[in-house]
Amino acid sequence: MPHIFNSRLQMTVALGILLALFAHPVSARAGQSSQELTALQKIIAGNHRAKRNSVRDVYRHPFETLKFFGLKPGMTVVEIWPGGGWYSDIIAPYVKKHGTYYAAGRNQDTGNKRILASIKRYDAKLKARPDLFGGVIVTQLSQKKTNIAPPGSADLVLTFRNIHNWVKFGFERTVFEAMFKALKPGGVLGVVEHREDPEEFPDPQTLSGYAQEQQVKDMAADVGFEFVAASQINANPKDTRKHPKGVWTLPPTLRLKDQDREKYLAIGESDRMTLVFRRPLK
Repeated sequence: MPHIFNSRLQMTVALGILLALFAHPVSARAGQSSQELTALQKIIAGNHRAKRNSVRDVYRHPFETLKFFGLKPGMTVVEIWPGGGWYSDIIAPYVKKHGTYYAAGRNQDTGNKRILASIKRYDAKLKARPDLFGGVIVTQLSQKKTNIAPPGSADLVLTFRNIHNWVKFGFERTVFEAMFKALKPGGVLGVVEHREDPEEFPDPQTLSGYAQEQQVKDMAADVGFEFVAASQINANPKDTRKHPKGVWTLPPTLRLKDQDREKYLAIGESDRMTLVFRRPLK
């Protein structure tokens, strides 16, 4: 009897493993091959990146961050509000040959001159290097424009230090819904955001630029995302988060200019959460 019982138990376990494999296809966070990681490192080290951007690698850890998010060259990737293209310089050429890169930028119909100037600079950047950015698809994301990519098409949606802006103006749910809609079932949302002290009372508008990690997890869960994992890749224990001009007191903004400049340069860029969420398979 013990032998029969063990045999049946082994068969049950094996069947369970097989069913699990078929029920859960490989996700966007499946491990990258050594060749894929080497190719990513080469792009990060490429001379197409401006020096003012690459010197920030010590704070932003692009290789470790994109590895953690599971970026692969054949993916359809959406980056939300790419700004000046700090991550575009890396992701767009990495997926250019075998994948697709959507740059979901700011509202082009805005009357805000600063935003319009930023959009113009980004467009000029793309046009200047078709060898790197020729395949980039530019879309728009605002309170009323949420078609950042065809529904259910993206393997990976990424947002870097943007959430506090959406919260400030009260349309964070709209953005999270747009990101959820763009992803395939099983697709991944990767988030990097300035992290507030969890012991502080949550600021409903995140006016300091810092958001609490639980706030972000709740935003994602409210639209249906599953939390997968967190990393301390972009943590900075030197950041007290108590600065006269919020997160913009620190580099690269240095809003106080020369006042206590060396002090804030010694702290470096902000303490940041790095989170992975997944759109459920069903």
